[in-house]
Amino acid sequence: MKRLLLLLFVLGALQTYGQYVPIKMLRYDENYAALRSDSTENFYHELKFTPLSKDGRTYISFGGDVRFQYYHVINDEWGEQPDKNYAYVFSRYLGHADFHAGQHFRAFLELQSGMANAKASTSPADENPLDLHQAFFDLNLFSKKKNNLVLRVGRQELLYGSQRLISVREGPNNRHAFDGVKAMFSGVNYKTDLLYTHYVASKKGVFDDGYNKNIKLWGAYMVMNQVPLLRNVDLYYFGFDKKSNTYDDGTGKELRHSVGTRIWGKSGHWRYDLEGIYQFGDFAKKKITAWTASAHVDYMLDHLKFQPELGLKTELISGDRNLGDNKLNTLNPLFPRGGYFGLAALIGPANLVDVHPSVNFSFTEKFSLDVDYDVFWRYSSNDGVYGPNAALIYSGEGISDQFIGQQYSMAADYVTNPFLRFGCELTYFKTGDFLKQAGPGKNLLFLCLTAELKF
Repeated sequence: MKRLLLLLFVLGALQTYGQYVPIKMLRYDENYAALRSDSTENFYHELKFTPLSKDGRTYISFGGDVRFQYYHVINDEWGEQPDKNYAYVFSRYLGHADFHAGQHFRAFLELQSGMANAKASTSPADENPLDLHQAFFDLNLFSKKKNNLVLRVGRQELLYGSQRLISVREGPNNRHAFDGVKAMFSGVNYKTDLLYTHYVASKKGVFDDGYNKNIKLWGAYMVMNQVPLLRNVDLYYFGFDKKSNTYDDGTGKELRHSVGTRIWGKSGHWRYDLEGIYQFGDFAKKKITAWTASAHVDYMLDHLKFQPELGLKTELISGDRNLGDNKLNTLNPLFPRGGYFGLAALIGPANLVDVHPSVNFSFTEKFSLDVDYDVFWRYSSNDGVYGPNAALIYSGEGISDQFIGQQYSMAADYVTNPFLRFGCELTYFKTGDFLKQAGPGKNLLFLCLTAELKF
């Protein structure tokens, strides 16, 4: 009851918010300096912009995110869980403070709390009571010029492109973070990030997500806009070093390099996102050779009632060709979106062939509905099926059938105002021959109800 009353109080205080700055996935990308000239006096204005100097150039901004999710699952993990029909609740709280001292210095601090109630088994991605999620400072070396350079040091979220390799992991209850340094160069039509980080491994205690030396991530990501013919192009390289990792072909130390490109944009009624990645390196004295190619194309019928948008996604993701040889062909998605194929988060992007048609309806400006169908096969019959966190679910050894199953989903989204959102996702997964041979192979039904307040 106390949580509900607090939620209603904050929501009521936000009803007259004056000048509004859009809330972004990466909260540190929001800029409230423009509120210096906003004469509105209310709770929201003071929350987002509290001047600490007479000219208002030194200020502090506060914000947060409160999310509640109710889940109901029948045959969780395709029947592996002993409780075949049960429900649980996730709650997540994020709160941040953003301090700016003029144009050249900035410090950002964010705490995160994620709790799971009544779930049969939990991981640190589900439950992490309270921890330091982000804590970094920025040095802006060339502000207000065509070419800009910002140096960021500390614990921070990372998100790049389509989030195929690097994501904040918004779907699960706790988001990703990294400890390290990042240099950000930007110009009129380009932006380049150079980074060297250590992944922050979540733990179930309080303020125990300390420095982790076992997983390293480094690389470069460049975005070019207004490219002739192609419109927008991303070019990137990521290096990944993990002390111990596990695939169907064994366990051992992994050093992997990923190079990729993404072409994306919009032309008329069409929207497109094409991406290719090649990986190489070493795993447990085996040579890594892996790849993925994906296409996501949408066509908008905005002249029709409810403005339907037709979509088609398809992916080819390599898997290991032969168990026990001196090669590994399984793609490592590194740190992808947690709910890669929906909030049900059943399958991850490794050793996979995926065809995913969909249609989206916009009934009003606030209410939309997405209906989609997804069908999965293993790319290689000599490799297993992996989860969204790239962990092996079922080994493929001794099973020749490649058909994993079919997923039917419906997701509704209702945005009452810029701060409050309600969502509903219903998923039915019909298992294929592989899952029936590898495990219980029960058909799965999944329901998620979401209420989220961002401010």
